[in-house]
Amino acid sequence: MAVFVGVCRVELDLEGNDSLKGKRSVVKSLIHRVQNQFNASIAEVDANDEHGRAVLGVAVVGNDKRFVNACVDKIRDFMEREADAPVADFQFSIEQFD
Repeated sequence: MAVFVGVCRVELDLEGNDSLKGKRSVVKSLIHRVQNQFNASIAEVDANDEHGRAVLGVAVVGNDKRFVNACVDKIRDFMEREADAPVADFQFSIEQFD
């Protein structure tokens, strides 16, 4: 049986943010909400010391490609609607493992 893994790279634009504390507040809040809503793995993966942007990695695993794709679409919509910062870039791919 195949395993499908959806992997996303999400960049948030935190323009106007002037501290790591402010950034942390936005990022941690979004991470917790995505984890609770979608049971997805998510973490800050880049630009850790930059005030003006955050880069998050998200992973979703399933045995049905359509399910993984739908989940990624829902996560994207959720982030665009609920994040306290605009989504500047969203990239994703789905990998299959047999």
